[in-house]
Amino acid sequence: MSAFFAWLAQLPTLLQIPIVILAFAAVVGAILFFVEIAPRSGKIYTVIRLVVCIAAPVVLLAVGGSYWWAIAGAAVLGGLFFILDYRSRKGAGYLFQLVGFLTPAIILLTIGLIIPTIQTTVQAFMSSRGDRFVGFENFAWVFTQPENIRIVFNTIVWVLVVPTVSTIAGLAYAVFIDKSRGEKYFKILVFMPMAISLVGASIIWRFVYTARPADVEQIGLLNAVVVAFGGQPVDFLAVAPWNTLFLIVILIWVQTGFAMVVLSAAIKGVPAEQMEAAELDGTNAWQQFTNVTVPGIRSALIVVLTTISIVSLKVFDIVRTTTAGSNDTSVIANEMYTQFKNFELGRSAAFAVILFLLVVPIVVYNARQIKKQREIR
Repeated sequence: MSAFFAWLAQLPTLLQIPIVILAFAAVVGAILFFVEIAPRSGKIYTVIRLVVCIAAPVVLLAVGGSYWWAIAGAAVLGGLFFILDYRSRKGAGYLFQLVGFLTPAIILLTIGLIIPTIQTTVQAFMSSRGDRFVGFENFAWVFTQPENIRIVFNTIVWVLVVPTVSTIAGLAYAVFIDKSRGEKYFKILVFMPMAISLVGASIIWRFVYTARPADVEQIGLLNAVVVAFGGQPVDFLAVAPWNTLFLIVILIWVQTGFAMVVLSAAIKGVPAEQMEAAELDGTNAWQQFTNVTVPGIRSALIVVLTTISIVSLKVFDIVRTTTAGSNDTSVIANEMYTQFKNFELGRSAAFAVILFLLVVPIVVYNARQIKKQREIR
C-alpha cells in the first residue's frame, strides 16, 4: 500500500485524480460484489466465485510480491466463498449481505472511536509522557485546582443555558410563525446561522464584541451603540463572569434555528382533530399549547434538548476562536486541547474522559426515549 502511494505521489496532479477515483470505484465494486453478487445462488455465480478465488491470489502476488500473502488470500477467499455458496443454495444469503453492509461501518467505528476511547482512557491514568502509571492523580489535579473547577463550572453553565434558551426560543418562534404568511422566509432567516461553521460564527460575533479606545471609532456593533448613547467602550470578552454568557449567546444564535426547524415539523404533525376538540371544550390558546401541542411534540423536544446539550458539552470552536480560554472562559474541551498542546497527555486525557462521562448519560437517556417511542408505535 505504501509503495502504491509512493508511486502515486510521483505522478502529475491531474493524473492522480482519475487514478484515485478508479481505486475508490474498485473498492466500492468489491464491496458490492461481496454484498450483492457473492451470496446469490446459481451456476453462473458459482463460476464467478471460482474465478475470484483464482484471480484474487494472483493480484495479491503481483501487488504484494509475497507468496504467503497470496496463499493466505486464497485460503480466506476459498473458505468464505465455500460457505457463501453452501448457504446461498439454501436461500440464506441475507445474513452475509447484512454483515457486508455493516462491516465497513464497524471497522470505521472501531478504528475511529472504540480504539481511541480505550487508548485515551488508559492514558488518563498515566503520566504526562505516558511512561508511568499514576492512578487517579490526573483526575485529582482536575478537581483540586481552582482554575479547573472554574472550567467544569463553565461547562455546566453552557449545558444548562444553551439547550434551555435555544429550545424555548425555537419553540416560540415555531409556534408564532406556524401557518403565517411568509413562513418559509421567516424560517430561513432563523436557520441561516446553522449554515455557518462555529468558527465563522465566532469570528462574526468577535467583531460584534470588539472594543477599541474611546477616542477611536468603534468597529464593534455593541460598542458603537454604547458610544452612540454616550457610554464608554466595554471589552465584553474580558469582563468575567459575564464574558461566558456573551460566548453562550453565539451558540444560542446558531442552535435556535435547529430547534425551530425540528419543533416546527413536529408541531405540524400534531393531529388537527385534537386541536379542534380542545377548542370545542372551551380552552384558550395557552391551554391548547400546554395540553395538546407540548405533549404531542414531547419526543421532538427531547431530541432537541439532548442534541443541543451534547453540542454544548463539547463546545470548543467558539471558546478557542474568541478568547482561547482566557479571562475565565475556558471549558473542558478547550482545556483538553490546551493540555495536549502543552504535552500534558495524561491531564488532557483526564479531561477527555470527564467529557465522555458527562456525554454518556445524555446519549443513554436519548436512546431510551427513542426505544419507548418505538414501543408505543
